Amino acid sequence: MQRVRALIERAAPTDANVLITGENGTGKEIVAREIHRRSRRSSQPMISVDLGAASETLFESELFGHVKGAFTGAGGDRIGRLKAADGSTLFLDEIGNLPLHLQPKLLTALEQRSVVPVGSNKPVPIDVRVVAATNLSADALADEKRFRQDLLFRLNTIDIELPPLRDRREDIPLLLRHYLALYERKYDKPQRELPDELVDMLKRHDWPGNVRVLRHAAERAVIMADGERYDADDFQLPQRSQTPFEPAVADNLNLDQVEKRMIERALRVHNFNISLAAAELGLSRGALYRRMEKHGL
Repeated sequence: MQRVRALIERAAPTDANVLITGENGTGKEIVAREIHRRSRRSSQPMISVDLGAASETLFESELFGHVKGAFTGAGGDRIGRLKAADGSTLFLDEIGNLPLHLQPKLLTALEQRSVVPVGSNKPVPIDVRVVAATNLSADALADEKRFRQDLLFRLNTIDIELPPLRDRREDIPLLLRHYLALYERKYDKPQRELPDELVDMLKRHDWPGNVRVLRHAAERAVIMADGERYDADDFQLPQRSQTPFEPAVADNLNLDQVEKRMIERALRVHNFNISLAAAELGLSRGALYRRMEKHGL
């Protein structure tokens, strides 16, 4: 994490595009906001787009805007997020979800520093600094059938990789105490002792979902604890086997059915907490919602 901070300090004052990679819950948006806060564009608000939550049919209008009558329901002109970020920073979260057929248009906009709204032929100039984030692996990003390499080169002038929490276990006690104190103040709860043996147990946990899940666990512990000391039950960490979804695969090899049963299992394991279930499955919240709608869940 010291290396991450050093990269932020060096990259932030420039206008170089930054690509932040890492698993769900590692803090990619926090890094993006810190880069913007330390940049010369910080006087303007950072504009964010969650490409994992937007409908594919609205991607183009969301990014590039549209003119009146461009499509059914376009009752007036609307600027896209690229133009809204003019003079500021545009944060493209879940950039790996951008459909392949729209990637050339984003590349063109970044290279020519202009956008053409849907239904228009007139380019509109823009001055944006792009910070993008993805949970895709390096191998997935290198797959030309999934992501254009020329767009990748445009986005990752600076590449910041966030390590998962299991690779920096020494940070777990610091983060736990930070979030416990935060939620003790928020919920007006007394400060409770965090026993060393409990800290050691929590350090050994792999924390699927990373810091986001640790934060949820700390919040629950503050709410549920009733003694002078926190105990393991307050955190209610899921008991996970090494292959939690193997029975679903073995019983039925129909891809849609396997996906549905995996989603159902993740939702049950995490008491239907969407954020935790999405982290377990390696999905964004938006992507999980779309799959739940697909399967009628």
